[in-house]
Amino acid sequence: MKFKKFLYSQKTAPYVFVLPFILSFVIFWIYPLVTAILMSFQDIGAITTEWVGFSNYGKLLKDRVFHTAMINSFEYTVFTCALLIPFPLLYAVLMDSRLVKAKGVWKAILYMPALTSVVISGTLFRLMFTEYKTGQMNMLLALIGMAPVKWLKNKWTGEFALLVLCCWRWTGVNMLYFLSGLKSIGTEIYESADIDGATSWQKFRYLTWPLIKPTSIYVLTISIYAGLAMFLESFMLWAGNDSPHNIGLTIVGYLYKRGIQKDDLGYACTVGVVLMVIALIINFIQLAWNGTLKKEES
Repeated sequence: MKFKKFLYSQKTAPYVFVLPFILSFVIFWIYPLVTAILMSFQDIGAITTEWVGFSNYGKLLKDRVFHTAMINSFEYTVFTCALLIPFPLLYAVLMDSRLVKAKGVWKAILYMPALTSVVISGTLFRLMFTEYKTGQMNMLLALIGMAPVKWLKNKWTGEFALLVLCCWRWTGVNMLYFLSGLKSIGTEIYESADIDGATSWQKFRYLTWPLIKPTSIYVLTISIYAGLAMFLESFMLWAGNDSPHNIGLTIVGYLYKRGIQKDDLGYACTVGVVLMVIALIINFIQLAWNGTLKKEES
C-alpha cells in the first residue's frame, strides 16, 4: 500500500515516466560507450585480455589503411553534405509553392527509396554500375558512343556510384525535413513581402533561408554523422570490404574488418573511439560556426 502511494505521488510520477528512457540510455548507450573506451586500451584475445595502454592509438597513427578509410569517409561526407542540403531544399521550396501539381505523388516518389532495404538497393546499384556491357550505366554510355567503364574499380567513378546511391536514398528524407521547416513559416510574412514588391529570390534570400536555419543546422548535423558512419551502402556496393585498393573502405568498414573479420576487438574499439571523437569535434565546430552554441543575450 505504501509502495502504491509512493508510486502514484506527484513527486514520484515524473521520475517513473522517465525511468524507461534513463534505463535504456544507460544500458544501450552509456554502458557500451564506457566499455568500448576501456577495450580500446586492451589487447583482447580469445582467452586472455591484456592492458596495453595507448599502444593501439599509436598503432592507429601509423596505420595507412585507416588513413585511407578516413580520407574516403571525409570525402564522402563533404560531397553528401554539398548535395543533400541544397537540392532537397530546392525540392522542398518547389513542393511548398504553387508551381508543382500532384505534390503528394512527388513526395511519395522521392521518399520511397528511403523505405528500400540498403541490401537490396546496394545490390541493384552494383548491377547498374557493373563493368560489363550489360550494366545500365555502360548501356547509357554506349548510346553516346563511349566505351564501357569499370565503375567500381576506379576511385572517382566508384565514389560517383556511391554518391548516386546515397542521393537516391536520402534526398526525399531531407526534403521532408526542409518541408516541415517551411510549413512553420507563416504566410503573412510572404504576403507582406509581396506588398513591398519583393522578388522570389529576395523572399528566399531574406525570409525563407534565415527562418529555416534551425532545420538546416539539424540536416547538416545528421548528414555529417551519417557520412562518417556510413558502412552498409559501401559494403553492399562492393560486395564486402575488399574493394580495389580500398577505394570503398570507410572508417566503420575498417572497424568491422578489424573487429569482426580479424577478431581484433581492442583495435576495433580504438577505431570506434577515434571516429566518435572526430564526429564530435566536426559537429561542435559547425554548431559553433552556425551560432547554435552562443548564449542568448538577456
